[in-house]
Amino acid sequence: MTAPCSARRRFTLSLLSLPLWRHAAHAADAASARKRLSILDSGAVADGSTVNTRAIQAAIDRLAGQGGGTVVVPAGVFVSGALFLKPGVHLHLDKGAVLRCSTDMRHFPVQRTRIEGHIEARFNPGLINATGCDGLSITGAGTLDGAGRPIWDRFWQLRNAAKDKGGFRNLDVARARLAVIEASRGVTIDGITFKDSQFWNLHLYRCRDVVVRNAGFEVPDDYVQAPSTDGIDIDSCQDVLVDGCRFSVTDDCIAAKGSKGPHAPDDKDSPPVERIRVRNCLFRRGHAMFTCGSEATVVRDVVVEHCRVENVGAVAHLKLRPDTPQRYEDIHFRDLVLASDKGEIVAVRPWSQYFDLKGEAPPHSVVRNVTLEGIRGRFGAFGTIASNPGQTDVGALVLRDINVQLTDERLHVKGAAMPVVEHVVVNGKPWAATVQG
Repeated sequence: MTAPCSARRRFTLSLLSLPLWRHAAHAADAASARKRLSILDSGAVADGSTVNTRAIQAAIDRLAGQGGGTVVVPAGVFVSGALFLKPGVHLHLDKGAVLRCSTDMRHFPVQRTRIEGHIEARFNPGLINATGCDGLSITGAGTLDGAGRPIWDRFWQLRNAAKDKGGFRNLDVARARLAVIEASRGVTIDGITFKDSQFWNLHLYRCRDVVVRNAGFEVPDDYVQAPSTDGIDIDSCQDVLVDGCRFSVTDDCIAAKGSKGPHAPDDKDSPPVERIRVRNCLFRRGHAMFTCGSEATVVRDVVVEHCRVENVGAVAHLKLRPDTPQRYEDIHFRDLVLASDKGEIVAVRPWSQYFDLKGEAPPHSVVRNVTLEGIRGRFGAFGTIASNPGQTDVGALVLRDINVQLTDERLHVKGAAMPVVEHVVVNGKPWAATVQG
């Protein structure tokens, strides 16, 4: 099934306008873009231990003062704290280049940042930070390395020692994201490997016209749960393309995020997540392939297609917060190859790990026009479609042209419309949805 005509047209126009916008922007600073400055020239040392924050920031500031250019990280392991890109300054990591996070959080001093649906949160910045950097490019065959293992170990030690484990928050442990890009248009991230992030890998906030291409997001297979290592968080963004990327993390591979709470629609700093395209990706490991939540208000016009999905907890995970009026609509998954004996294809259900109604009545939410089409292979279970009782209108999901082998072929439906089923074969037999408690 193709996206609705209007949705296709909006995104086609966006993709057509994207290169034109970038061409105009690049033409304006073509000369400065050719300027390249190695961080070695500003005193950075590739010994895997020296903290090079000052030297690398000096290279950024020098190019910014000259009208822009590209900071180059050559082959070698360079440790750094928080770095702040500036308009007109790009970042390139050569093959063999590793820009590694310090694990001494003094190099990531707490500041105002966007995190978990809060714009004025006080938390650690990322390794790479960019605000208002239109036309930004982060490219190359190198690696952004979060050196996350000691931070993950600290997280679990503190959580296990907490008297109230349910009240222990993600933000109770100081840690850095690998890249935080905010309020920027025409962003390109190409070829970079994001490795062992202490927290989220790539956080895009209030960005438009973003392409993330041929990037990798990974944590070690021998670490059972690297906490909060989301691959890409698309937070209040529009017109984002994720193409040819690889995901092997222990949280959500791609998550659509926004605001939360009963007053979320009034949050002008959290516009809807719209016109998202994900294609040609490998989802090798993660909590879910694509998630709406844990903070999300409006997510619409999403297409995930031509992907391979392996050991993830869910293919499509739509979290329904009991404290937030949410609207998830026009979300389509198609032409997916599944290759696992675990996980759910569909997980639409209440999510109440953290919530606060702030004394307000429970809000109303809507889920509509969600399709899964052209899916084949093997997986664990069909999954669950359930509403927050009395709060959520879950329209009929469409399941079309599906041929899968499942360990558990049941689809649990509760407080929601039964899905529309067309040409679905499970374990070699025609399948029809029935209500499962």
